[in-house]
Amino acid sequence: MQKIVADPAVSLLGAWAGELTVGSILLRLSLAACLAAVIGCERASKRHSAGLRTFILVSLASAIAALLDLFLIENAGVTLPVLSAATVIGVAMLSGNSILFSSRNQIKGLTTSAGLWTCGIIGLTAGAGFYTVTIVSFVFLLCILSCLPAVELWLTNRSNHFEIHLELKNRSNLQDFVTTIRRLGMRIDDIEANAAYLGSGLSVYTVMISVSSQELKKYKTYAEIIQALSTLDYIYHIEEMH
Repeated sequence: MQKIVADPAVSLLGAWAGELTVGSILLRLSLAACLAAVIGCERASKRHSAGLRTFILVSLASAIAALLDLFLIENAGVTLPVLSAATVIGVAMLSGNSILFSSRNQIKGLTTSAGLWTCGIIGLTAGAGFYTVTIVSFVFLLCILSCLPAVELWLTNRSNHFEIHLELKNRSNLQDFVTTIRRLGMRIDDIEANAAYLGSGLSVYTVMISVSSQELKKYKTYAEIIQALSTLDYIYHIEEMH
């Protein structure tokens, strides 16, 4: 049987940190709450649906579930971490509810949903006393949420494809728009009518566009292309979808 390596943080703090003592319980709950607060602040600063309190509560509940499982395993003869498993399922359902579908056919909240679920798992590791895993996972999660958006934006700007929300003043103007796109050195991959705007007097579409002209891609950004298209008389509103 492979030998289990002790958590380096336990070796540093002392044996009490690896046992279910009052001190270790307070440490684990505090660690789960404090780390979740940092993630929650990052999400709240960007005005996401799940913010500070939500992340703290999810992480704290996960830590409590892990502590209860450890207690039951040591004192009640329970052999499986039932509460921890139930918590993972519960957090997955909660995070799924933070995913929103807008009237512009956009899915929002995926990153926040995944971050909330990950924060719940980090709470479990804190409650189980895996301090090193908890800290390392927290650092990774914070870096992913804070630093990678810039990388995603760079990758998006290098892509030859983008998606727009298009509002035309009249349905008959759609052919004019398609002709303009082709003349600019782009092609339309897909057009989908948006039923949410029926009865508004506008013809609204979600349009997938590819830039086939390398010269256009070289000298114009997507923002500049969309800005130029917005000057067309028959376009009521146009914006890139993210």
